[in-house]
Amino acid sequence: MTYRNLRQSVSGLIRILVLLPVLAALGLAQPALAGSRIKDVADFEGIRDNLLVGYGLVVGLDGTGDSLTNAPFTRQSLQAMLERFGVNIRDAGTFRTNNIAAVMVTATLPPFARQGARIDVSVSTMGDAKSLQGGTLLVTPLLGADGEVYSVAQGAVAISGFKAQGAAAQVTRGVPTSGRIANGAIVEREVGFELASLPVLRLSLRNPDLTTARRISQAVSTLAGVPTARALDPTTVHVDIPQRWQNDVIGFMTEIEQLQIEPDQMARVIIDERSGTIVMGPNVRIDTVAIAQGSLTVRITETPQVSQPLPFSPGATAVPGLAGTSASTGTVQVPRIGPDGQPVKDAAGNFVFDTITQAVPGTGTPTVAGTAVGGAQTVVVPRTDIQVDDQADRRLGILPRGVSLRELVDGLNALGVGPRDMITILQAIKAAGALQAEIQVM
Repeated sequence: MTYRNLRQSVSGLIRILVLLPVLAALGLAQPALAGSRIKDVADFEGIRDNLLVGYGLVVGLDGTGDSLTNAPFTRQSLQAMLERFGVNIRDAGTFRTNNIAAVMVTATLPPFARQGARIDVSVSTMGDAKSLQGGTLLVTPLLGADGEVYSVAQGAVAISGFKAQGAAAQVTRGVPTSGRIANGAIVEREVGFELASLPVLRLSLRNPDLTTARRISQAVSTLAGVPTARALDPTTVHVDIPQRWQNDVIGFMTEIEQLQIEPDQMARVIIDERSGTIVMGPNVRIDTVAIAQGSLTVRITETPQVSQPLPFSPGATAVPGLAGTSASTGTVQVPRIGPDGQPVKDAAGNFVFDTITQAVPGTGTPTVAGTAVGGAQTVVVPRTDIQVDDQADRRLGILPRGVSLRELVDGLNALGVGPRDMITILQAIKAAGALQAEIQVM
């Protein structure tokens, strides 16, 4: 090697060594982490939604509301509402209206919702109302699990379906008996929770797993620089707020949410037998097993055919029903029909007739059913096709030990099985002890 070449090689090596820290800082010198953020796999305890429910009335319906005779709660609610406005209808006797419906109102109160904030509500009928189209929900208090009123709802109900009915047919699209009011409720009471003053934090995993909880605690401790997090169980990770984050709890929680970890999960196979759906996790493994799948299928198809006489063929002679005592017999001439279905002629070209004996009908009610004698007739000829499929072309397949999910699916597909048969095969492999995964049937 010449001096010039040696100098170029040394210069290139120096440039590489100088660029390595820069590449590492940019994340180009190492593969990207294929993980998930902690905020996507866990929640902070205390930051949660609250469910609200209320009972109210929807008015303004175009004859599609509850019938007061079949919905006594609607009638009682209407009477109580009118009495609050000074209208007494209890002495009015029977009254009818189909423009009002009793409904249940539900909503979700988001965390840290303040007074005056608006939330969406859902409205659903309770009685025999046909539709909520054009209705308006009257003021309805929404209660929490503790019985306190946290929100008040009111507004026009918007439905996504409709129903049209005529004398002989009807069309229904969607569910016209439930609707939604966007921003239809106003928050009146706040849920007391001071996040910034928490002494400790707790992370709750959405999919409990010991390994994932351990990885989260390690990632949080690495962020804090001290062993401040520990896994209490497969669901909960306890985090002590470090000293330097005591005055900025929200900032510490934000940093924790953005940490990348690799969630772990059990080897699990989910089966929905109703729809034939199979979902397998990436950790599903099997031991060496031989599989043969097949069943006997017998298919019988009936295709009857009609044998119609040729044109101008002599028809059959109808014999009426006999009347018992007044019936007699006689002779009649009918053309002779050859094997080809055509009338037979003699050497001179004349038609050949045969003399047959037939019954002569009498009088009175027939006691013997009528028949057709001689001539060409229309006949229904049965045709049956029987096919037997024993699936002899399918062979015994062997799946080796420790195959991956892709190899397992490819092996089952190579056997030519569908989702329904694959469900049975997976259950049989599990029963044989060769499937190292948990099977859950939905």
